Amino acid sequence: MTKITIVSLSLALALYGCNDNQEQANQTTNAATTEVTQNQQQQGMTKEEASTALNQLFEQQFQESLALNPIQATAIGIPGYNDKLPNMLSPEFRKKSHDFTVKWLDKVKQIDRSLLSGQDRLSYDIFVYQSEHSLKGEQFPGHLIPINQSSNIANFFAQLGSGQSFQPFKTVEDYENWLKRVDGGVAIMEQAIINMDQGIEKKVVQPKALMEKVIPQLAAHVVDDPTQSIFYTPIKNMPEDISEEDKKRLEDAYRVAIVEKLVPAYKKLHDYIKDDYMQHARDSFGLSEQPNGEAWYNYQLKTYTTTDLTAEEIHQFGLDEVARIHSEMKEVMAEVGFEGTLEEWFKYVQTNPEFYYDNEEDLLQGYRDLQAKVNKLLPSMFDIAPETDYEVRAVEAFRAESAAGASYMSGSPDGSRPGIFYVNTFNLKGQPKFGMETLSIHEAAPGHHFQISLQQEIEGLPMFRRFGGLSVFSEGWALYAESIGKEMGMFTDPMQYYGRLSDEMLRAMRLVVDTGLHAKGWSRQETIDYMVANSSMAYTDVVSEVERYIAWPGQAVSYKVGQRVISNLRAEAERKLGDKFDIKAFHREVLVDGAVPMPVLETKIREWIDSQLDEA
Repeated sequence: MTKITIVSLSLALALYGCNDNQEQANQTTNAATTEVTQNQQQQGMTKEEASTALNQLFEQQFQESLALNPIQATAIGIPGYNDKLPNMLSPEFRKKSHDFTVKWLDKVKQIDRSLLSGQDRLSYDIFVYQSEHSLKGEQFPGHLIPINQSSNIANFFAQLGSGQSFQPFKTVEDYENWLKRVDGGVAIMEQAIINMDQGIEKKVVQPKALMEKVIPQLAAHVVDDPTQSIFYTPIKNMPEDISEEDKKRLEDAYRVAIVEKLVPAYKKLHDYIKDDYMQHARDSFGLSEQPNGEAWYNYQLKTYTTTDLTAEEIHQFGLDEVARIHSEMKEVMAEVGFEGTLEEWFKYVQTNPEFYYDNEEDLLQGYRDLQAKVNKLLPSMFDIAPETDYEVRAVEAFRAESAAGASYMSGSPDGSRPGIFYVNTFNLKGQPKFGMETLSIHEAAPGHHFQISLQQEIEGLPMFRRFGGLSVFSEGWALYAESIGKEMGMFTDPMQYYGRLSDEMLRAMRLVVDTGLHAKGWSRQETIDYMVANSSMAYTDVVSEVERYIAWPGQAVSYKVGQRVISNLRAEAERKLGDKFDIKAFHREVLVDGAVPMPVLETKIREWIDSQLDEA
């Protein structure tokens, strides 16, 4: 298998044409660029010069963006930023971010789009689309609800400082960099309190059910003994080549930082939420219950699907999929000889001990064994593969209770830091053996790890595309990857195939319950009851999932929307190309340009189909 480069077919995107996103980009950019375009033509700018100018702007924009987002620089291994962390919740930062977006959007629009073709035109349209969409989102006050149980700076900062994430702790300088970054983290937690106070005044607040879960997460970091803090872990694991003098100095400095800065910051935030914010948190759950909530949710749907699908359309799509998947589950029940109802089947797989591990290490080793198995099967479906490897780890204890069943954190593009497939071992009944193959495919290969690592390694793409992302693409691809497991040689055990259906059911239910919560007024309990009745998920997992949807409106619908687009495109390619259809070539074309909006992907693949027909 080969490393991805910008291949000739992708360069043939000069015909890249009609789709919703392009039409939107055209409408918003044509008037603004007419005068500039005329000037460029008068100056005789060639297509090559326009291409060069555009890509220079993209490179300059990306380099300047790192000052606003030094965490991204750390994540992708760009030196010089590991000690920095701006107060991203402050009004000053939000103003800088706004001005930055306006500045670079204006600069890019000054390039005559008609002089661009292929990857350049694609990059231009994606950049304009994403920038303008970001600016539209500024009307919604997300900064007033900066903390929830699923996503908050306090938890993320603890992961970063644990030495088990992408913050480097290899040299004395690395350790000193973190000490400087601590001040930024403390400032953000202070700002979070200020913002939440403003949210109370404007009646933009989080649901009580979510904030109750935040309190113990924060309490875990309020320790009397600094050596018991997760932030002390890098000291316990200090490299042997650091001198004894530096070890002692750093050990003392970390103790001071924990005792005098970090523990007080976590305690202040904990006490504020417990003793003050909880008195004002709301009893409702949906985003539509917030001021301007209906428009806010519609914006979220656009963000996470890159389509104009309405909440009602998505809800019905979900109901249809739930019914279809139930039918397939009944086929598995018949195959294994189970006689009974779906409800009885769900109870059977939940309570049969043979379907569950009784210790964490066996579960993790099971996923590591699957890693080796899947890697041998990938060449049957792919002629490309990432150079970066991944490893399997348990979710850290302090966040496990509220974390998803699994997640993925990308590695570095040079392969020096592997990707991480996190498995939540908090409740082993939430990790059935029959769900392991499909979960591994989704989170690791050929799902998230495969797609994201390939995107980061693509040579020739602007940096904002290599290291950007779209949920509908990445989650859609990962769910599509599950659907090809049987073709790859997985799911030979009918129970493992049931696991694949069970996970697809989760994604189908998400369409129903996310829109139910945020557009139809469903309560937390109604949503829990729906998911329990339609799946064999552990109750604790259902609760965690539902509260995640409450905290993250719209994201949960991206999976099935993206999968449907990719699966429909494959079916179209198979129908039109017949015997000339090459599954490896199709997969390469879907992945070769990184994450793109769904209408862009549809245009791209249809042009690829036409090019294959022209070659026949």
